[in-house]
Amino acid sequence: MPMDLRALLLSLIPSWTSVAMILLFITYLAIAGSLLPGKVVPGAVLSDGSRLHYRCNGLSSLILLVFLLGIGGWLDFVSLTAIADRGFELLSTTFIFSVFVTFLLYITGYNSRSQSSSLKPRVTGNFIHDWWFGIQLNPQFMGIDLKFYFVRAGMMGWLLINLSVLAKCIQVTDLSRAMILYQLFCVLYILDYFFFEEYMTSTWDIIAERLGFMLVFGDLVWIPFTFSIQGWWLKDNEVELTTAAVVANCLVFLIGYLVFRGANKQKHDFKKNSKLLIWGRPPKIIGGKLLASGFWAIARHSNYLGDLLVALSFSLPCGISSPVPYFYPIYLFVLLIWRERRDEARCAQKYKEVWAEYRNLVPWRILPYVY
Repeated sequence: MPMDLRALLLSLIPSWTSVAMILLFITYLAIAGSLLPGKVVPGAVLSDGSRLHYRCNGLSSLILLVFLLGIGGWLDFVSLTAIADRGFELLSTTFIFSVFVTFLLYITGYNSRSQSSSLKPRVTGNFIHDWWFGIQLNPQFMGIDLKFYFVRAGMMGWLLINLSVLAKCIQVTDLSRAMILYQLFCVLYILDYFFFEEYMTSTWDIIAERLGFMLVFGDLVWIPFTFSIQGWWLKDNEVELTTAAVVANCLVFLIGYLVFRGANKQKHDFKKNSKLLIWGRPPKIIGGKLLASGFWAIARHSNYLGDLLVALSFSLPCGISSPVPYFYPIYLFVLLIWRERRDEARCAQKYKEVWAEYRNLVPWRILPYVY
């Protein structure tokens, strides 16, 4: 076996240290999520008429966690480069944890006898299908909605990986413009997510997707380890950016962020109050149900365009010498095209002629005049 492959396989073997790091992280999130103050937001009305409520204290949980780790690092109680030093074994440990959690979800869901139809398991009899896609819509543990919790864990894990990689770079070399730019964009994006965390409660993942391996793996493994590929790559590769490249990269991020956040905010605000002004004008509503103003008059899934531009801005600091840093935006492009097709089919079935009218009014799916 080649030495490089052997070393890679050995680095994937979990250690008790990596297990302890994962357990401490998820325990902290559970305690902080339950105890720290935060705005309690009602979720969407479920099929049985019930409504879950979510404590949106992710921002305070994140700030407190970073503060505690910073103090621990300053006092030499915690190694700030621990994640960067143990990246592969943390990846394999988190994967194993995801598989274990999913089996528990399947078993507890299968045995559930909840009176609420939104919490009853939907079992098809195909174990692989039920384990992969999940059989419970809103599984709870000690009053915590697990879907909401796992997304939070993934976003925080992404930031912790980036900060550890940053600490490693500071330890061994000078920071490049590229690394600073990448870290800045990610910090702004992640902080924005937690600042507007209540918007997550009205997304398709929370409202309609059942919690199985697909979502657990996506939240706990895919988000933190895949979204941070650019940081890992920049740690080991030197990129020199011109001032013009920095400015152009900042513009891509800014435009993407404004479209992404603006579209999602308009949708969320419209669901809460359909009479709110959009860009200074009363909103245009199709069939009394669908918003056709602002970003939603430009494309039917304009928020996806913003998300793609932001993802591209994370990779642009890496230059064009390798396709590796562009894995995330390419993956996201494929994912959002697939999701957009699913959204279209679901909306056509749900809204029928109202959706047809909206499609005629707004013909573009994501990018005006292109797609």
